Amino acid sequence: MAAAHEHLADSADETPIPFRQAVEALRAARLRPEIEIDPTPAPKRLAPFAYALEAAVVERGAGPGGEDEDLADGRLVLLHNPARQEAWQGTFRVVTLTRAELEPEMGTDPLLPEVSWSWLTGALDARGVRYGEPSGTVTRAGSYYFGGLSEREPKTQIEIRASWTPAEGPGGVPDLAAHLAAWGDLLCQVAGLPPACPEAAQRGGVVPLPQRRGPQPR
Repeated sequence: MAAAHEHLADSADETPIPFRQAVEALRAARLRPEIEIDPTPAPKRLAPFAYALEAAVVERGAGPGGEDEDLADGRLVLLHNPARQEAWQGTFRVVTLTRAELEPEMGTDPLLPEVSWSWLTGALDARGVRYGEPSGTVTRAGSYYFGGLSEREPKTQIEIRASWTPAEGPGGVPDLAAHLAAWGDLLCQVAGLPPACPEAAQRGGVVPLPQRRGPQPR
């Protein structure tokens, strides 16, 4: 993959070695085949160094006319401040966005926000990654159609925004490949896919998401 942050690409000599190694770990990570992932421009004002990826869980030929259907998508940003951020309690921070469309009846479940947050922490725990200072929000929104759009099915969207501080390993480098894999598991979870490793998911306390209906006409 190409570098997604100009600072990393154009000023490699100034880029801290731990950050370079962390980015290489993200580039080398292998995720489930249903996940398509690519680098994307990273924010420049959140930290001196940043790298970003965008991903989608794709179901082949599931859309109208046999088109591929995106079941969930999101973004992962790796931030690094060698001077250490007090709020992070570390020099690295992982920031993620995960979103998907759910069954409308699931959106009325009063426990959905708590369960959704447990999908994130459960995915991290199932992968055995070490992290601290987690924070985030879970947002759900419903769309209902009227008039000329009344034939469309109601839609319920869920959005999980989260960040956490990955524990640093040898040389001050976190195991970012494991963190990315855990986030990929979260993407598949909100997409309604069964866990790739049910035993690991149970160890992480991951609550399974009921399977969603097939793609609906737009």
